[in-house]
Parts: sequence; C-alpha cells; structure tokens
Amino acid sequence: MAEDAVSRETKTLSASDAERLERQNARKVSDYQAAMLERNAKKHWDLFYKRNETRFFKDRHWTTREFEDLLDSNSNNTERILFEIGCGVGNFIYPLSEENPNFKILACDLSSTAVEIAKSNPKYNPGRMHVFQCDITSKEVFAILKENSVDVSTLIFVLSAIHPERFAQTLRNVFELLKPGGVLLFRDYGLYDMAQLRFKAGHKISENFYMRQDGTRAYYFSTEYLGSLLEQSGFRVVSNTYVHRRTINKKENVDVPRIFVQCKASKPI
Repeated sequence: MAEDAVSRETKTLSASDAERLERQNARKVSDYQAAMLERNAKKHWDLFYKRNETRFFKDRHWTTREFEDLLDSNSNNTERILFEIGCGVGNFIYPLSEENPNFKILACDLSSTAVEIAKSNPKYNPGRMHVFQCDITSKEVFAILKENSVDVSTLIFVLSAIHPERFAQTLRNVFELLKPGGVLLFRDYGLYDMAQLRFKAGHKISENFYMRQDGTRAYYFSTEYLGSLLEQSGFRVVSNTYVHRRTINKKENVDVPRIFVQCKASKPI
C-alpha cells in the first residue's frame, strides 16, 4: 500500500541520517571513474534494458492522476503533440495512449535497446507514435523535432540520470522545443529520499549525485535547485513540490519512505 502526501518541505534529517550522508564522503568515485561513467552512459542503460527488458518498471497509470494536462481534451480539433523524454520501454506512453488518444506521441530514449523494445510492443502505432533513439543533452533532437512544435513534454525520472553539468542544456533544449504556452511535466527523486541515504561509501560522485551498482546514475533534487534551473532556462514555474510517499507492506514487514520532486513549468507566451 502506498500513501502520498504533498509538501513544500523536504525531509528533516535525523542524526543517523546525517551520519549516513557523512559516511558517503569517506570515499567518493574517482575522477577517472566518474569520467568513464559519463562516457559509457548509453552502454550502461543498454545493458540495463537487455537484462531487464520490460520486467523492471511498472506501467505508469498514475501520471494522468498527477498531471491533469495529460487528460486535456482536444476541443479545437487541432493535433496536440506530446514529447516524452526517456521513454524506456514504453511504460508511460502506452497507458497514456489508451487514456487520451488525442495526443500524437513522440518519445525518445538514450538507450537504443529500450527503443527497440518499446517499438516491438503490439500497441505501437506508427500513425500516432514515433519512438526514436536520442541524446537529449545534445542538439541532435533538432534533426527530428522542430523548435516551437511540442505542446506537452515530460521528464519523469529522467533528468536524475544525466550529469548535473548537462542539466542546463537539457532543459534549454526542452524549452526550445515547446510551443509558447506549452508545458513541461516533471517528476524525479527528491533530496534525502531513502535511496539516497542508503548509498554506501564509494558510490558518491558529487553533491547529491551517485553511481548505482549497475553503472547507471541518480541525482536527488531539492525544489529550490530545480526551480532555479527551470527559471534560468526560461521557464515559468507553475508548481514545484515534494511528494512524500510511504510504501507499506505489512506482510513482508516493509515500510519505506520515499521523496520525489514534482513540478509543472510553462514556456511563456
């Protein structure tokens, strides 16, 4: 069972939590290893999807509940374009296509393996969808999509996997793709999430940025930092909160607190 609560505040660290974070500083990822992680980012995600295929992530039926923009009706009969960045194997686009068939869906992922799996789904409709491999931190996306062409773009558990030095360029690319008045919907890991506190020494790359065992990476955002990034990229922040989620399974004696950051930002008209 999961219980959600929205708050403007992140977790208040206990003494033991603060000690956990301090122990992470005892041994950090070397500069050489950090550089190799960046160089091999696509390789690590390809290996992740080759190993897990469609078994790791659950379909994201919750997105339409959290983001009402995903259920807007097509009242003026014009085609609306949704661009999902970091689509993985399609856990977001396929549930959405059933709930709101009015969108034309464009979706990309860094991993070509993920893209191949997503396109092999029987629900893949080339007439309403286009899934492609792309590094959103570069300008290569503009060879496929035009500036000012997207109504809604999503970054859901994606920006955290990107090196912080590439955050600004990534968000600027998204901003340029959106039409004036278009919106960005964002959800990702929040500062002091339990997953962050559980990292051992030897996994920290830099402040709030970590290496997982499989070579993929995760950044943990504060609402203040995210809001600043968005505003510097030209966005107007509409909402920006922490989501506190507690996953409880009494049968297995599991009680895990999670913290996410959820945000909506728009491109000024």
